[in-house]
Amino acid sequence: MHPKEISIADFTYSLPEEKIAAFPLEQRDDSRLLIYRDGNIDEDIYKNIAASLPGKSLLIFNNTKVIRARILFKKATGGIIEIFCLEPYETINEYSTIMNKKERVRWKCLVGGAGKWKEGSLVKTSVDKGYKLEARLAEKLPGAYIVEFSWQPVHLSFAEVIEQMGDMPLPPYIKRKAAASDKERYQTLYAKHEGSVAAPTAGLHFTAHIFQSLQKKNISVEYVTLHVGAGTFKPVKSASLALHEMHAEWIDITFQNIRVIYDNQSNLTVAVGTTSLRTIESLYWMGIKTILCPWSKMGDLMIHQWDIYEEPLRSVNITVKESLSALLNWMKTNNQERIIIQTQILIAPGYEFKMAGALITNFHQPQSTLLLLVAAAIGDDWRRVYKYALENNFRFLSYGDGSLLYLTAPISKGA
Repeated sequence: MHPKEISIADFTYSLPEEKIAAFPLEQRDDSRLLIYRDGNIDEDIYKNIAASLPGKSLLIFNNTKVIRARILFKKATGGIIEIFCLEPYETINEYSTIMNKKERVRWKCLVGGAGKWKEGSLVKTSVDKGYKLEARLAEKLPGAYIVEFSWQPVHLSFAEVIEQMGDMPLPPYIKRKAAASDKERYQTLYAKHEGSVAAPTAGLHFTAHIFQSLQKKNISVEYVTLHVGAGTFKPVKSASLALHEMHAEWIDITFQNIRVIYDNQSNLTVAVGTTSLRTIESLYWMGIKTILCPWSKMGDLMIHQWDIYEEPLRSVNITVKESLSALLNWMKTNNQERIIIQTQILIAPGYEFKMAGALITNFHQPQSTLLLLVAAAIGDDWRRVYKYALENNFRFLSYGDGSLLYLTAPISKGA
């Protein structure tokens, strides 16, 4: 069955509000861990996760860093306008270039209370820092707005300004205001590259103790970057997937990243989080694109929503090593040390995984593309896993507990 025909009603379950974690645990690695392997369900805590992974495994982490993307402006009348930065409305060659822009920048945003913002600019000041941030409504798009930000002092970067002026963008299902503690806790310990408006939450559980235990067991780690967009929380509102538009997100991956993954093909590759999984699975299909069209430009490598389910990619039967080797050769030929491109890959039941043999992930919302991804990984057993988690008081969603899921279907490495 083509994923377009999937009925989203088949991927729902009852999630009581009291099961949604409003706050993280005091210790990151005390979170509970559900382990699904060979149809069996076991329990542990994240602190002991190395014991449930084979030696010489490779764990892929997403080292994106969450920006303080929610900015509240107070009008002279006392009304509040909330601007939520989604993604830069600029030519993106490198996210750090956008974050380091001086004086002014344009972003695609959601605007709460937009009806009260008739004209003119909104201004927010920081008395203790002497900062002044101004927002001008530049353009209306379907479902969003283009906002031009300018600030003083002009020598500051946009990253510096919103770090002072913005709030942590907690997910919409966490029904509270961001607290001071969220600045640290809604961020992985290894967060490095600014650009996300949501945390790669599977990584929130990892601590220095866990990394030490992984090292002792000869388990390797590698860091890729996917800047998580607000679309990750977007529910599927159409009856079938055919009418749902998958969100696109920017990935930034180096030649060395790909080389490490290439060299690890004889061992287990574990994606830490759905964003890491989408990143590495996208790599395979990018390699296929360079095989089918060796003269591809960078923009041609973008993975669109239905690419992998339709011709010409659908019928390709090429090994992971062949695909990654082709991608590495393309990078050499085009003098590219990094690939910075969007992926819109939609992983749904019926997808044959190429790169990952296991997934570490939190528990996701009903009728979401993240739940569809879990169903693709472990088949109909997703129902049994989620039923067990609910009945045994696991904490759900971003600040909740998590799972280590071994894929039920054999990985399709190609011919």
